[in-house]
Amino acid sequence: MSYPNAANPYGFDDFLAWRENCDYYAQDPFAQKAVRVFTGAHAAEVDAAAREISGKVSFRWRKMAESIAWPEKRPWMMHYDGHGNRIDRIVRPHETEVMEQEVFGEALFADKTHPWVRFIKMYLIYQNGEACISCPLTCTEGMVAVLERFAETPEIQSILAHCKEGRDGRFGIGAQYLSEIQGGSDVKANLLEARQENGHWRLYGTKFFCSATHADYAMVTAKPAGSEQVGLFVMPSWLPGDKARERRNHFTIDRIKWKMGTSELTTAELTLDGALAYPVGPLERGLANMVGIVLTYSRLTVGLSGAASMMRAWREAARYCDFREAFGFPIGRMPMVAGQLATIEKAAKRTLAGAFRLNADILSLPGGLAAAPDAQDTDDLKQRRFNIRELIMLQKMATSFDAPDALRLAMSLFGGHGVMEDFSALPRLYRDAAVNELWEGPRNVLLAQIHRDLLSASSWYAPEVFVANILAGAPEDLVKELQQEIKGILSGPGLFEMSPDALEVCARWDRFCHRLFHAYQDVAAAMVEKQG
Repeated sequence: MSYPNAANPYGFDDFLAWRENCDYYAQDPFAQKAVRVFTGAHAAEVDAAAREISGKVSFRWRKMAESIAWPEKRPWMMHYDGHGNRIDRIVRPHETEVMEQEVFGEALFADKTHPWVRFIKMYLIYQNGEACISCPLTCTEGMVAVLERFAETPEIQSILAHCKEGRDGRFGIGAQYLSEIQGGSDVKANLLEARQENGHWRLYGTKFFCSATHADYAMVTAKPAGSEQVGLFVMPSWLPGDKARERRNHFTIDRIKWKMGTSELTTAELTLDGALAYPVGPLERGLANMVGIVLTYSRLTVGLSGAASMMRAWREAARYCDFREAFGFPIGRMPMVAGQLATIEKAAKRTLAGAFRLNADILSLPGGLAAAPDAQDTDDLKQRRFNIRELIMLQKMATSFDAPDALRLAMSLFGGHGVMEDFSALPRLYRDAAVNELWEGPRNVLLAQIHRDLLSASSWYAPEVFVANILAGAPEDLVKELQQEIKGILSGPGLFEMSPDALEVCARWDRFCHRLFHAYQDVAAAMVEKQG
């Protein structure tokens, strides 16, 4: 029985002591098993790399990420210096710049870094949320992938080397600028113009959503003058010798947007007035290369970062429910709470296992995601490439929806403390997850594209065969049920006919795609759990 005590001795020291000493990878046995299951001969190397970087991520970088999240440390613009010169300096906290240099100093995109080592390191880094790190990492990853294919000029070779191997101890950072105010996901509606002037390409116009605006380089879509085709260009933020002078490459940063999440990361509106840029690949394939390579890596990151935030949320919520007592016993022993913890755990594990499995599928492809467009594939390999393309979109669509749900449920288990940003990182991770749902193609865009792809491929790849192939290892009755469902949906009205039947088909397709990818994830999770 409790008695009145004006000097209430209650505190959170035991829970906080655990959290302050929690090593993300050491206390993640599921991730350790996933490494053993999916990375094959590289398992020992990947495990060692994870243990080494986890000491930085879990302590030093975690504290930095928490420090820079305070509202008073949000980045801001200094448009002019004291002498009236336009500089467009993005003012960021010192911790951000130190952490960024240390993270990129891991040389994640260097030739010496195996893709599985990069994967596990990024998974652990993403457990700290955006922190002005996640977006620049994935943008740089996509930039490196596309530039590796088209490193045909000294300028592009120099940019690529800067991002992969570093220069003078610092690594180049990438960004991607696609969206314009009138177009959004409709990139073909873009108006930014690329003009050839004196043997150089220069860009004119505006971009409306430009994240990682502090980056050294950006992949930019633009239409060559007189053409309706969308070309792809890489644009330096500063020309040689100009960064120290704070003289940008003929563009201005007009304003920084105020976002509900990923607040440590600048997302800005830009005006380009003759910015020097270099074409990347054939101009007529610019949009295909941007979406097929650059955006693909960003979509993969949304899946992996969703897994990272959910695993952290489950781990911290489970520990808190062991610590917190109500009505005489730990709340984790309450059936309702235990059931909610199990829901978060299942979502986190299936998401991480699915991300591992999808990465393994990608690495098994000859040439990976960046295979030549004119590659002469066998029928089997053609189907495998198609599977990967659709799975990447399915993962982005499903995980970006699941993560906010899991994080919101985890926050609820902390009671009122769940929404206190100085009590835990969960509110920040929740806000970041909500933003991730909209980056790189919102749900409706991805659902429509998957529907269109399956109809287009149906003459050589039956949708039922697609379902069976990606769900190899799933219960037979579930596979048959989903096969019947996809046949029924794709034989019905299209997604763009405004009618009661079309509205019902759209709702069915939304539910079906989510269920389909969960089934893929569940097969992967079962593979991990069998590891024992």
